[in-house]
Amino acid sequence: MHQLFKRARLLNVAIFSGTLAATATVSLLTPVLSSSVQAALENSPKAILDEAWQIVNREYVDTTFNQTDWLAARQELLGGSYSSQAEAYAALRRVLQRLEDPYTRFMDPSQYEALTNQTTGELSGVGIRLQADEKTGEITVVEPIPNSPASTAGIRVGDRILSIDGATTEGMNLEDASSRIRGDVGTQIVLRLQRPDTESFDLTLTRARIELPNVQSSLKQEQGTRIGYIRLSEFSSHAADQMRRAIENLLTQRVDGFVLDLRGNPGGLLQASVEISRMWLPDGAIVKTVDRNGASEEILADNSALTKLPLVVLVDGNSASSSEILTGALKDNRRAAVVGSQTFGKALVQSVHSLSDGSGLAVTIAHYYTPNGTDISHLGIAPDVRIDLTDSDRQRLSSTPNSLASQADPQYVQAIAVLQSRIAEVRSPGVSRRASATQAPVPQN
Repeated sequence: MHQLFKRARLLNVAIFSGTLAATATVSLLTPVLSSSVQAALENSPKAILDEAWQIVNREYVDTTFNQTDWLAARQELLGGSYSSQAEAYAALRRVLQRLEDPYTRFMDPSQYEALTNQTTGELSGVGIRLQADEKTGEITVVEPIPNSPASTAGIRVGDRILSIDGATTEGMNLEDASSRIRGDVGTQIVLRLQRPDTESFDLTLTRARIELPNVQSSLKQEQGTRIGYIRLSEFSSHAADQMRRAIENLLTQRVDGFVLDLRGNPGGLLQASVEISRMWLPDGAIVKTVDRNGASEEILADNSALTKLPLVVLVDGNSASSSEILTGALKDNRRAAVVGSQTFGKALVQSVHSLSDGSGLAVTIAHYYTPNGTDISHLGIAPDVRIDLTDSDRQRLSSTPNSLASQADPQYVQAIAVLQSRIAEVRSPGVSRRASATQAPVPQN
């Protein structure tokens, strides 16, 4: 029973360059408070400080707390005088800094809500992505999310937002505009829009719960080869279902192999990384975790892979956490060739807790290792075929997003070369897989 509980708990955390979610439990090691002290804490900003301290005390992966006297830290927090919740938050952040762990962090209510939206892969709003012009500050629509109120109402890429519920967007920053557009499901919002060569007009939209697309896929024809291209932006709670649909759809189009693009993917839910690994990996280990007591657990593939077709994974320096779990599993088991730049190097698992005032706390609870036992902390995963983008490459790809995964994208071009070698190997038995992954031409940058 203990092992089953432990497994479920680890699979419900997130590992962004960051974090998420397990329910707090009562610790028998927490100092006992008198009833009078408890009553005083309940109506004080110190209640959140003590709540957060107790979670770190019972869960933090380093039981020495980075050689910090953690009991003294509690006395310091509860002995302080705070005129506002903001002062208490600041004190808590200062204490957490002593752990020298950027992933164990406090989030105020708005930050915690943003993280929750990110990891659930959902938001409450009208479904538009926005950008602000660097020179004019004008707020425009980058994309209406498919099947959202915005796309249904006909909002277009490039539409300029002049006002939100009567409040002008002139001088408004992007964060403020986004927060005004989000809101409770079922409530209405009025946007005044401007399109080229047309008069401005008002559009009334009803907010809804929107599933954010974390997976984009397409069939690409590359020199007679049918490539299933899949880009995964985050490991949200919907990512595995979206990935499954993408793989199955591309298989019906009779692709010869796959390119899985994890560049810029910061991570996400551990459960999602495990489920997606199993879609590609028929057997073998996926990841091993080690907790604060030195107890380890190995998570395995379960013979549920959707395809055995050749696979190349694209990574860069911003591929982190869950991205590295998936990449490490596919690389160590020789299921895929890895192309691109060295990955970020985050090998820690966090649990995220909601606190009683709506704020949140992320706490590092475990280390993880790739199937071969490699600790990638601060090192990352080395690609089988390394190709680093130049500054001009990055600027071009950033300014013209349509050039990503095209012949103008050097890392994608290299991935196609490696994939075609692996496809040729499958069609011509006797060629070494290891050779086919490393002998493709590598541009020098």
